[in-house]
Amino acid sequence: MSSPPHEHVLVPGTNTGSASLVLLHGSDGNESDLLGLAHRLSPTATKLGVRGRVVMLGGHAFFRRHADRRIDEEDLSARVPVLREFILGMERDLGARPVVVGFSNGAIMAAAVLMSHPELIAGAVLFRPLSPFATPPLVDLGGVPVLVLDGAHDERRAVGDGALLAGDLRGMHAAVTHEVLPVGHAITAQDESRARAWFRTTFP
Repeated sequence: MSSPPHEHVLVPGTNTGSASLVLLHGSDGNESDLLGLAHRLSPTATKLGVRGRVVMLGGHAFFRRHADRRIDEEDLSARVPVLREFILGMERDLGARPVVVGFSNGAIMAAAVLMSHPELIAGAVLFRPLSPFATPPLVDLGGVPVLVLDGAHDERRAVGDGALLAGDLRGMHAAVTHEVLPVGHAITAQDESRARAWFRTTFP
């Protein structure tokens, strides 16, 4: 049997009625980084932590960047179908369409998967994302719920990055909630509180 395209960790849920969570870590991260956060969002849900396939000095990432830190869209676009196929291959464990939770690099990848394959995802929680594509695809997201959380003091993002993505997603008919919190790049307790409230209202 061939090895899966993504190293991962699967935590089975205790409630088949809970939306499953697919977790995409940030740069230099790994498949376990968001498990604690995911448990606090939905203790009973099945959780799938996915490891990015790009090897970095301190961990992994889901796509490459150019030397000037711009997103390498060619690399990103080539990796989206691989992640899609992996998630589809985990359907037996995940059940119905999952909610994707992404941070930074993983949030950008989550947005790219959502824009490219909207039938795959039931919703998304995006911490510190960017728009994955300079020219957004023409796609109808059919009202899929998305939470975008920016940090007002995020040293790794320009002012308006999250708002630009939120606007792109709204243009694709996603149901977007976009908030700017008084925090930096890292996920904070304030982020978790807001995400938990949104998740439990959106996926009761």
